[in-house]
Amino acid sequence: MNDDIIKQISENLNIKEKQVVVTLKLLEEGNTIPFIARYRKDVTEALDEEKIKSIEEVYKYQVNLLKRKEDVIRLIDEKGLLTDELKNEIMASSKLVEVEDLYRPFKEKKKTKATEAIKNGLEGLSKEIMAFPTKGNIEIIAKKYLNDNVKTIESAIEGAGYIIAEAISDNAKYRKTIRDNTYNYGTIKSKIKKNAKDDNKIYDMYYDYEERIKYIKPHRILALNRGENEGVISVSIEYDKERVLNYLEKRIIKNDKSFVLDIVKNAIEDSYKRLIEPSIEREIRSDLTEIGEDAAIQNFSNNLESLLLTPPMKENVVLAFDPGFVNGCKIAVIDKCGNYLDSTVVKPFIKSSNEDKLIEQSEIIVKNLIDKYSVDIIAIGNGTASRESEKFIANMIKKYNLSCKYVIVSEAGASIYSASKQAIEEFPDLAVEKRSAVSIGRRLQDPLSELVKIPPEGIGVGLYQHDVSEKKLKDNLDFIVSKTVNNVGVNVNTASRSLLSYVSGITKRYIDKIVEYRNKIGKIKSRSELSKILSDKVYEQSIGFLRIPDATNILDSTSIHPESYDIALKVLDEFELKLEDVGTKKLIDKLDNLDLDKYKTKFNVDIYTLEDVISSLKRPNRDPRDSMPQPILKSDILELKDLRLGMKLQGTVRNVVDFGAFIDIGLHEDGLVHISKITDKFIKHPSEILSVGDIVDCYVDEIKLDKNKVSLSLLQPK
Repeated sequence: MNDDIIKQISENLNIKEKQVVVTLKLLEEGNTIPFIARYRKDVTEALDEEKIKSIEEVYKYQVNLLKRKEDVIRLIDEKGLLTDELKNEIMASSKLVEVEDLYRPFKEKKKTKATEAIKNGLEGLSKEIMAFPTKGNIEIIAKKYLNDNVKTIESAIEGAGYIIAEAISDNAKYRKTIRDNTYNYGTIKSKIKKNAKDDNKIYDMYYDYEERIKYIKPHRILALNRGENEGVISVSIEYDKERVLNYLEKRIIKNDKSFVLDIVKNAIEDSYKRLIEPSIEREIRSDLTEIGEDAAIQNFSNNLESLLLTPPMKENVVLAFDPGFVNGCKIAVIDKCGNYLDSTVVKPFIKSSNEDKLIEQSEIIVKNLIDKYSVDIIAIGNGTASRESEKFIANMIKKYNLSCKYVIVSEAGASIYSASKQAIEEFPDLAVEKRSAVSIGRRLQDPLSELVKIPPEGIGVGLYQHDVSEKKLKDNLDFIVSKTVNNVGVNVNTASRSLLSYVSGITKRYIDKIVEYRNKIGKIKSRSELSKILSDKVYEQSIGFLRIPDATNILDSTSIHPESYDIALKVLDEFELKLEDVGTKKLIDKLDNLDLDKYKTKFNVDIYTLEDVISSLKRPNRDPRDSMPQPILKSDILELKDLRLGMKLQGTVRNVVDFGAFIDIGLHEDGLVHISKITDKFIKHPSEILSVGDIVDCYVDEIKLDKNKVSLSLLQPK
């Protein structure tokens, strides 16, 4: 491990160097991030998953940066041009672009105007010009360099100017200063292109737009990129050209009395306009895009985590209603355990002369299913015809005095699942659209278990997800799903292959073994039984996250790792408790307000493990989703015409973006609460206050009847 890199990571993450070292060692030994975060707190001093992931990523970046530094130093040294000063500059660089700037003058170049001029023997002339002579004249000096390829004094001066321009462009200090100043004081501008097509005025705010580069918001960066890629707008970086030229002239011109002054000034201008400016614009645009991508991915990750942590509505028979117009509404009924019971299709929204009859027929079919299976909740997908379906269900509940309620469920990704290999294996006899309905119902009963069957990027709780690096987005979202799955824990006897794939340390090979064992032998009854199926390393990494709810040993149903069972038994014995007391009031009363320092010494255990063991003994079936807000159950609908300014409503946060949040208040379209209307305090991002799935009180701020939209506020009207 490199000490300098360790020190830098420590400073960047504001943690001890020792924490960085031990974390990297644990990762090198093949331990997973969830395992380290949960069961090696004593070693890392309780670093969370994000910190551990950052250590891993930053270390990899710094190692790659160091390798590039060493390669550049070697390449320059091979040319016999390496100095101690240059070597130190390269080693002190903190970014790859700075290393490449220092390497630029020594890099083998493709054919350029400067390389052609050097080939034609004009390098000497460029050096004489840069000596800023005051005696003689340029014609006499240039004449010496005429040859078969350079036949006129003008072409000799022009060629020498190209060599000077490239040398200026290759100067790392000049480039860094110009780049930094452009970023800090320059502007990014956009203009609508001639003959551009933007019928829905999606990019109208960018038709004539200008903003300081330094202050542009990430979502605007991605919007500009998309508008540019779609051919609607042109985007440029602008900075005070005269300021740059003055800066370069002050550092380059050694004698303003020289007769070559104009030649050098022209070379400086050519260098900036032809070489430096376009290059720096590309670099800044690339940096901005990375900033925009990182912010969008982080936002998507936060939203996904909140969605995955939506509390399950277990022990409910669900009628899933997948809305549609022409092809009808697909219906599936699933029992309390998520098992498929029945399905059908109704077509209440077909426009025809016997429209009322179609609605009545559809009502009878749905009502019969509700009665037959004692349906508790109706889950309506939020796609096409969602609000029409909501109205249909709400009218039914009122008309037939039904006891069940309904809830709107995000159906993002349901179609992806319904056509997947897993869906075909689960429901080989069901049509694709009916599998989609089952998925909608199951994601109400247990969102996490169902949503893991869909590629995270297909769940659709972000902004500009198609404008960011696909690999970077997938890696980050996979990390979030893995983190969430392992925090919640997995019932090894009921978990799908998809759910098992996110469990710490488990590979496809061992998923196959678990599923095969369940199919052949039946229920897994203990964690020790799993030790015969999994390798020692896989068992160690995964077993704490695999739960057996009805195991003989209640510890097998908790998040206590088997390596700490002896500590759990010591705690029980110390307070005259038995395994059957786990989770009871008797145990909770005895273990509340324990002197942890006293017992960590007595039991010879670290305080983190002791805390986790006691917490699990008190709440063996603790689920982090229990503390999250439950979905809003409804029996009636809301229409835009029902709203009035200042009206108080309750809604569910469906998406959180840079500029605000979208809240489902029961209308056809989610209402938008702008960041300025979330709180009366300053916040940088809406996610500081809101998360996907939050149930919030909000107020109608603006009604746009022509656009069928409503703006909301979380601030109570004065």
